[in-house]
Amino acid sequence: MPPTIPEPNLESVATWISEQDVHEVECIFADISGYPRGKLMPADRFAQGAELRICQAIPMQAITGDYSYDPVFPDEDPDVRLQPDYASVRLAPWASRKRALAIHDCLELSGENSPFASRNVLRQVLQRYSALGLTPVVAPELEFYLCAISDDPTRALQCAPMPDGRSEVGQSAFSMNMLNAFAPFWDEFRAALQTLGVRADTWIHELGSGQYEINLVHGNALALADQTFLLKYAAKELAPKHGLQAVFMAKPIAGAAGSSMHLHSSVVDANGLNIFSKEDGTESPAFGHFLAGLQTYLPDLMLMLAPNVNSYRRYVSGSLAPINLQWGYENRTTGLRVPQSTAAARRIENRLAGADANPYLALAAHLGAGLQGLQGQLAHMPAVSGNAYVHAHSLPCSLDSAIERMQHSTQAREFFGDLFVTGFCAVKTLESQSYRNEISTWERRYLLAQV
Repeated sequence: MPPTIPEPNLESVATWISEQDVHEVECIFADISGYPRGKLMPADRFAQGAELRICQAIPMQAITGDYSYDPVFPDEDPDVRLQPDYASVRLAPWASRKRALAIHDCLELSGENSPFASRNVLRQVLQRYSALGLTPVVAPELEFYLCAISDDPTRALQCAPMPDGRSEVGQSAFSMNMLNAFAPFWDEFRAALQTLGVRADTWIHELGSGQYEINLVHGNALALADQTFLLKYAAKELAPKHGLQAVFMAKPIAGAAGSSMHLHSSVVDANGLNIFSKEDGTESPAFGHFLAGLQTYLPDLMLMLAPNVNSYRRYVSGSLAPINLQWGYENRTTGLRVPQSTAAARRIENRLAGADANPYLALAAHLGAGLQGLQGQLAHMPAVSGNAYVHAHSLPCSLDSAIERMQHSTQAREFFGDLFVTGFCAVKTLESQSYRNEISTWERRYLLAQV
């Protein structure tokens, strides 16, 4: 078992750092894309509780490296303070010498939570549940590809060769041979997740060639967002050591299966009872209200579930990725699936989020929409039997349409605040503009000779 810290406080962490002979600490947080950013600090300085700051705009840095100059960001570019969550301190399993990591929160110098930090966005939603005596229980399922390493972004991604020299072909869903093909990577990755406190439940080979899925054990939403964040970080750090590239794009390979981050959720009361079930085990009104909230509000929040240009390539009829917010029992053609379960485990599976989504924001959108349904006692649409793809495509079809929808959403602004919505949409507009400035392979292939 990995070494643990008795109590999540500075004194206990300082003792642990000394006992483990830790040399430095990665002081990290997830930016708006879910990418780890931060600073490396000498371990003795961290153990002394040294103050750490970073520019306020860094949590909202675009994937292109650009920054929005929207008025929500002061021209002076002030600092925010990085506050460590001592319960998150772990050894960094990818480091060549003893190094720890700690997930940090971004606080304004006034002491308030920064509205631009994605972990704070989720925490704000969870505080609303707590005020009602409720606690969400979630379980993400994360899909990703292991591909051959390539330094040429103009080339399509390729399957990594297996130990016998062959590359996987065809759909090998749930194949144990394909899962075992990269055993040295999986062995190191499993050990790393254990060290990081990531509670992986099951591991499978998915539909795509070189595509895998890891399901996490259900629990507290903030803890599960942290675990998903660290899982992606660990995969990207460790895969290259084995000649592999861990890819979390929503649709990395044309014609192949997309990668999702399905979100299972329920809500428990102060006694730990699932409010989606009545005492007799049947569905409660709260179940229907939560479901209706997802159906009503998630279209306005798609930017938090599908945050990139590539995200929208995944929503294709017949692909097991949804095109609408129909719901059904044990129905994988719907956007919202209700798995068969006991009354205590009754839950809703949101199949919209892609593997590229920031887990903090995806969970914030999902839980925020559900809570609005609960509080508004909304009524859901009837369940769908059979093929949900025969119903209309009711989701935003592109990054630009998702930006437009969120920008003008009164509900999004009321729930997440004007500063976050304006800043988030500004960053995504920058990324969309950058994409439109690219000349694609398709354009050169067909237009060069024929127009």
